[in-house]
Amino acid sequence: MNRAKENPFKEMQKNIGFFFADEKLLKQAFTHSSYVNEHRRKPYEDNERLEFLGDAVLELTVSKFLFKKYPHMSEGELTKLRAAIVCEPSLVEFANELDFGKLILLGKGEELTGGRERPALLADVFEAFVGALYLDKGIDTVIEFLEKVVFPKINAGAFSHVMDFKSQLQELVQRDGTGVIEYRVLHEKGPAHNREFVSRVSLKGEELGIGTGKSKKEAEQHAAQEALAKLKEKNRPVT
Repeated sequence: MNRAKENPFKEMQKNIGFFFADEKLLKQAFTHSSYVNEHRRKPYEDNERLEFLGDAVLELTVSKFLFKKYPHMSEGELTKLRAAIVCEPSLVEFANELDFGKLILLGKGEELTGGRERPALLADVFEAFVGALYLDKGIDTVIEFLEKVVFPKINAGAFSHVMDFKSQLQELVQRDGTGVIEYRVLHEKGPAHNREFVSRVSLKGEELGIGTGKSKKEAEQHAAQEALAKLKEKNRPVT
């Protein structure tokens, strides 16, 4: 029985590329309070304290990543973006991608009522895992883990719906006093129910970025995002 329960954890560690020195800590991250309540004679601990720690570690590591990635983003915008990344639906998505649900140790009642798929429970487990990884391996390993699971989604624009790249670009250009930004729709294609727009943003006639989207506004946001990345690269000091 114990052997059967160890194998999924070993497989999971192999899949994510990190092996715990203290596997008891790893199992604790996946132990729900309902399981502890049904096994009182055994020294099990639930994941609530690890969840508390993981929540703080996630906030810190995601904050640092955003702070460095978006140097022109205001405090309010950074807070809004971080909230979208560490909110329950996002954490559930991360947990599901890693198949964390099948590893959770649940009490029989919780299992019967669908606890394994419950969003709040999955989000808690993801936070608890981050907390356990931090205790076992340290902050650098947590960052390596997030570089595999979370940061690529930020880079791919998965949370761009809460970001205002146009405002950031406008702020940057106004601060530098380099001219006026202009947006122009280059193409519209596809049927009315599935339209795609291609927009260009330029400064004094020079193209800064091109973006696509399901609406003119979305295409302009993506064009502004590309422009910001180019300007950041252009202004980066040579070392």
